[in-house]
Amino acid sequence: MARQERAVRTRRAVIDAAAEVFAERGYAAATIAEILERAGVTKGALYFHFDSKESLARGVLDAQITTDYWSPRELKLQEWVDLGMTLAHRIPREAILQAGIRLSADTQGRDLFGSAWPAWTLLVTRLLSEAKERGEVLPHVDPRETAEFFLGAWIGTETVSHMNAHWADLGHRVSVLYRHTLPAVATPAALIMVDSAPDRGARVMEMLRHAGESVLL
Repeated sequence: MARQERAVRTRRAVIDAAAEVFAERGYAAATIAEILERAGVTKGALYFHFDSKESLARGVLDAQITTDYWSPRELKLQEWVDLGMTLAHRIPREAILQAGIRLSADTQGRDLFGSAWPAWTLLVTRLLSEAKERGEVLPHVDPRETAEFFLGAWIGTETVSHMNAHWADLGHRVSVLYRHTLPAVATPAALIMVDSAPDRGARVMEMLRHAGESVLL
């Protein structure tokens, strides 16, 4: 058990170090030597978990897809909003997400390690499909099509925020994105119940820190 715990800690240290380097330098300029130095592990320990820089990039992309930062809600549409708003809150603060953004936008490297976009699209499609089954989404809405549209709008919103304010205004911009998207997706009864305020992500994160994953709003 102790050996397994050490392995888990080592793997996470490598992922975190790789994320920092990828976020700062991009895939092409990142080196295994710098990742090793930041992680504080041996080359053998790194290669036990990841056999190449390419697999490290895939590991960083996989690590950002998590359900740890939102809880079950009465409305599935609120879960979708919480997903985006907590991401907007976390991106300026977490190298793992910043690295995912940079890696996913790398047109050359993406052929080697893929991107996070398909996984995010699948997750949003699932949430919107569940919301539609519950009667929260308008009958004509196609969950997959909406998820793909929202991804494109999200990428544009995140890019503009990064260029103009280094993500300092991302919570506000994503709130605006939801405010314009939700009326085309949600039923009137669901729409009036959804909270997409700019500080929603910060509030959800604070609730989770204090009450854990069992919080139910």
